[in-house]
Amino acid sequence: MFQPFAIEQYMSENEHSVKYHFAESGVHPLTFAELFELAEVDTPSLFATLVDYPQVNGLQSLREKIASLYTGATAENVLVTIGASEANTLVAATLLQPGDNMIRFRPTYEQLSGNAVNLGFEVRTVDMMESEAWALDTDSLRQQTDKDTRIIHVVNPNNPTGRILTDKDRQALVSAAAGVGAWIVADEVYAGTELNSDTPTPSFWGEYERVIAINSMSKAYGLPGLRLGWMVGPAEVIEACWRRHEYAAIAATIFSMKLADYALAETAREKLRARARTLIRRGFDTFTAALNSHPGVFSVVAPQASAMSFPRFDLPISSEDLARRLLKEEDVLVIPGTKFGVENHFRFSSALLEDHLQAGLSRFSSLITKVMAGG
Repeated sequence: MFQPFAIEQYMSENEHSVKYHFAESGVHPLTFAELFELAEVDTPSLFATLVDYPQVNGLQSLREKIASLYTGATAENVLVTIGASEANTLVAATLLQPGDNMIRFRPTYEQLSGNAVNLGFEVRTVDMMESEAWALDTDSLRQQTDKDTRIIHVVNPNNPTGRILTDKDRQALVSAAAGVGAWIVADEVYAGTELNSDTPTPSFWGEYERVIAINSMSKAYGLPGLRLGWMVGPAEVIEACWRRHEYAAIAATIFSMKLADYALAETAREKLRARARTLIRRGFDTFTAALNSHPGVFSVVAPQASAMSFPRFDLPISSEDLARRLLKEEDVLVIPGTKFGVENHFRFSSALLEDHLQAGLSRFSSLITKVMAGG
């Protein structure tokens, strides 16, 4: 039976009519005008481009820029996709074979695992431990991994918690994969969004020979509307995914690839990441202040990266009901923790323009006060 993608279904049904959208997972997006200025886009050259089919696996210059971000990679190790979402879908369709299982960590963004379930594969869950700042349960990881484990999927930095794996957790993950010859599929879309460092979280690429690294222009770069992502892997896997890409989408758009090519030039890339970190750091401080105005109600493991956090709450209401009431009564959208398989939490994105964030948090606090009073 088909399993809908719970998080994205919830978003697509609610996000376009809400006034205070705190359910997204990236920073406040740029306008085209802002992007053109920041990346110094050669507008006449761009507008002279034919509206034609582009190079199917991605423009050569774009793949070279992407490859330069991964030590030892070349353009042949890169496939440009329609967002990280297509990359995840291609990986599931390409790597998983009859009898395989895959491992996911929870809470996490369950797109790849959802694809696996819908293809009929067993998905095993390893918990991340909130009591230990969302560290991996490495004992459980070892127990869940066996000779039929084909993929260990990790989102690092994590969605929704913002946790960055420690060196110890990374080593445990590589050891588990290497022990059975499994692939590490690393969703790294939040690298570059760190709260306490200007150095992006290192990729898993290069730590182990069976790694596929996935990224996109959506999160650290504030360009989700380009729908432009990529995967980096061994050339033979990239080619196999390319063949399936031709069935699924043929290619990303020429316009998106051209703009991503400008945005990933070194100067523009660093400006975009710096912008993201500024929004993230300021926004999380503002959000924390709002949570602290309700003593004893909220606790949150501070994210180490990403535009969001995953607070726990102590209220006489479920996370589904809290999200429903925020939407209905205050025009505020958050993601209930149950969409990640965890109750009494919600995901909140705070890397937004300050005035909008403050206005929405005022409404958020209004409902919390009402619920605390029994309303």
